[in-house]
Amino acid sequence: MEWQVVPVHNPLKRTNHMDKDTLFSSFGKWISPIITKTFTDSVEESGQDKYVKKLTTMAYCKLFLHAQLQNRESLRDIADDVNNDEFQRELGFSSISAAQLCRKHNQVNPDLLQNVFERLASRILSHSTSPAERTAMKVIDSTTVSLCLQQFKWATFRKSKAGIKLHLRLAFVDAEGVVPERATITEAKKNDRTQMDSLINEEGVTYVFDRGYVDYGAFDSYSERGIHFVTRLKNNAVIEPLESFEIPIGSKVSMDEKIRIGSPQKRTKHAFRMVETADSEGNLLILVTNRFDLTCDEISDMYRSRWAIETFFKWMKQHLRVKRFYGTSEQAVRNQVWIALIAFCLLVLTKQEAQVPHSLLQLIRWLKALLWKPYGQWLKRMKRPPSRKSIGRRRKDSS
Repeated sequence: MEWQVVPVHNPLKRTNHMDKDTLFSSFGKWISPIITKTFTDSVEESGQDKYVKKLTTMAYCKLFLHAQLQNRESLRDIADDVNNDEFQRELGFSSISAAQLCRKHNQVNPDLLQNVFERLASRILSHSTSPAERTAMKVIDSTTVSLCLQQFKWATFRKSKAGIKLHLRLAFVDAEGVVPERATITEAKKNDRTQMDSLINEEGVTYVFDRGYVDYGAFDSYSERGIHFVTRLKNNAVIEPLESFEIPIGSKVSMDEKIRIGSPQKRTKHAFRMVETADSEGNLLILVTNRFDLTCDEISDMYRSRWAIETFFKWMKQHLRVKRFYGTSEQAVRNQVWIALIAFCLLVLTKQEAQVPHSLLQLIRWLKALLWKPYGQWLKRMKRPPSRKSIGRRRKDSS
């Protein structure tokens, strides 16, 4: 028997006498930044929801963001979530099938979700508190997600394995934390250099990236366009020394030179700077940059800031659902990656707007525990300062 559709009614909606913190459930507040006129206009212009009465693109986003938060295993699990009364009120309907979710997951235009992600990232960075030396610096890198070749034949990688590659540009949102502000998704076989034009395009910004993005022609172009970079040189690079710079006493840098890169037949037009230093484990790093206005130690510190993207990738693979996918088509995979990045941005926005020091993982735990409670309860928990000492520790100290 067909279930009746529950009328859209949320008892947490605004009334004149209610405090703003009880306007939404915690889940409703978390996703509220995506519920914008820009999004609804984009959906309408695309015709994405033409003739759709139930599973709209907005409802799809709510379902799959909830699945991302709860780390659901399958479309059937996502469909079962709709049995929750509070979720039914949020969605405006009381049932959905796995088959309907599958169709929608394969129909939603990934560009719509990409635009949502980029707007959220822009909103976060507009309130960035990163120090000046971090503001004009961005980190470029990629991570590969391996897939089953039999199920994902379009995701070319190796003879016996499929995969996708997520290429990211991350910006610092505070002294240490980063947020992805631009991303491209390709088959894993794609070389990192093919995405440089998409990710490295802003004048006055210093981009930090690894050897996978080394392209001498691009280096010349960046110097002409006022784009700065710091990267590692490949071991087989041909170097022509032009001038040596004095190294400050106590510096971790062992060499600082002006050079030209490339063989006589294919040499860069511009001169660059080579800095030789060591990483935290004592391994030799040979860096190249077009920044001559910084000290050699500032250059090496810039490259070491790449640890931020490694930390982000580790967090993403542990806490966002980007290893196993709800669909096997290219469109379904892309949509799930964008949903994962949107979920991350929503968490960063929550932390930023609540102005709390807690980790994103802790915010997730509290959100899941208070999912359908008024947002004020989640905010109150986030605002509660951590206790300085446990009862056991105080007893020990007093004994």
